[in-house]
Amino acid sequence: MKKAFVMLLMVVVAGLSFATGVVEYSDPIDTARGAGSFNTLLAAVDAAGLTDTLRGSGPFTIFAPTDAAFAALPAGLVDALLADTDALTAVLLYHVVPRDVRSGEVVSTSGAATLQGETVGFSVRSGAAYADDARVVTADITTSNGTIHAIDSVLVPSSVNVAKLLADDIVDTAVADGRFTTLVTAVQAAGLEATLRGDGPFTVFAPTDAAFAALPAGTVAALLRDIPRLSNILLYHVVGAEVYAADVVELTSATTVQGQPVAITVSGGNVFVNNAQVIITDVQASNGVIHVIDTVILPPADNIAATLQADGRFTTLLTAVQAAGLADTLSTGGPFTLFAPTDAAFARLPVGTVQSLLADIPTLSDILLYHVVEGRVFSGDVVGLSSAPTVQGDSIAISISGGSVRLNADSTVTGVNTLATNGVIHVIDRVILPPGN
Repeated sequence: MKKAFVMLLMVVVAGLSFATGVVEYSDPIDTARGAGSFNTLLAAVDAAGLTDTLRGSGPFTIFAPTDAAFAALPAGLVDALLADTDALTAVLLYHVVPRDVRSGEVVSTSGAATLQGETVGFSVRSGAAYADDARVVTADITTSNGTIHAIDSVLVPSSVNVAKLLADDIVDTAVADGRFTTLVTAVQAAGLEATLRGDGPFTVFAPTDAAFAALPAGTVAALLRDIPRLSNILLYHVVGAEVYAADVVELTSATTVQGQPVAITVSGGNVFVNNAQVIITDVQASNGVIHVIDTVILPPADNIAATLQADGRFTTLLTAVQAAGLADTLSTGGPFTLFAPTDAAFARLPVGTVQSLLADIPTLSDILLYHVVEGRVFSGDVVGLSSAPTVQGDSIAISISGGSVRLNADSTVTGVNTLATNGVIHVIDRVILPPGN
């Protein structure tokens, strides 16, 4: 059986549609130079500072793209690689296996680990040997420290983002798109153009011209006259890291360059950043990524107490907070997560309960603090919890019923992720009581 396999392998190797080189040079660099068809590869190796490495003791196997292989790359990619030493080095090292791999192994195994770290795949198709999708055109060129196989395409490891290398920066990408005229104008007016042309990386949640047009009349003109506020809003759309769509759907929030977080939720298969829906994802730029959103998002302007007051549905809660001496805590402390009962929720309590609590400050304070959790717990976090410790000391039970989040089984979360400067508010329809109350 073994003899039959060896004979079959010999037949396969003999039948491959590539030539076999036999000339030996002192090392792979001299070998490639002598061949005359690897000038671009040699220039790239020199630019990456890898010449001495490949002249080393080895053994190495080099899958060497010809000049024609480099010429077949997308326009501008060679220049982009030469301008990005890290990416260039990764690409070149992906062509090098740190041992001697002859053609017999190429056609009989599935791949080999490269110096770059990833594995290059081997296959045979229609009598030709391939490394990934590159066809071996000349095999087994022997050198003093290994073997060269000439290939007809440049190999690119999965870790190298070709689209990013070829892309413009965030500003030029937005300009070329044509749907972000107002955003680009605002960025330039706020003096942020140089920042968004910088190295980054950035993630920009980019409102379209239609999103800006949906703001109240006169808002854009007013912002262009108020540069600090404009800058604050624009930076609230920027995250100081690359966050792709696959990452976004795993997040519940992201901290912006402005300093405040945005809430990220997934509903009905759609992703929302605060109240804005992400309508296009992963627009690649050289220094980051753009996600297109349909609404301008605004950073929180007020603390928890002021946000409750502006809402208008929390008069009883605010009265109780004032009476319990907790107004300053909800104004200046935090960050907190507040499960906020509406006036209607307090009205569901037995007649006279609110008045009794206002006369019993220790019990009132105990109940109010039972609605507060340390830190920002966004809706995406809440649905993954079975309980949460409160500032009062006891935990609240969290469950999912009929698609709704419930606290202690009888209070339903009816509104989520109202952001404040010192925390986040979730609206609930019943007052929750700590054990013993």
